[in-house]
Amino acid sequence: MKEIKAYIKPHKLSQVVAALHSVEGLTGMSVLDVRGFGRTRREDSHRGIVEDGIEYVPHVKMEIVCRDELVDQVVSVIQTNAHTSLRGDGKIYVSNVEEAVRISTGERGEVAV
Repeated sequence: MKEIKAYIKPHKLSQVVAALHSVEGLTGMSVLDVRGFGRTRREDSHRGIVEDGIEYVPHVKMEIVCRDELVDQVVSVIQTNAHTSLRGDGKIYVSNVEEAVRISTGERGEVAV
């Protein structure tokens, strides 16, 4: 199993989610509103949220756990649909998942996802 974390621009979320619905076997995802900064840290950017004198850019974090064979397709769908041709579109990270446990039934492994 793999965990895919994607940080994308908020206005692209609906398009990405609609495209992910076409991925056969994808069981779900979580979405969180986040803020941070990347390589671009210009004083004059005026595109983020300023807190305590520090400018943060709003993004959406998507968390997906899926079977290994779905990773390339999921990453491709996110990359294609989150792309704007502008700097700061976001990032996608893929990590191994050691174990999954469904709380309601106690099922473990891929079946729990």
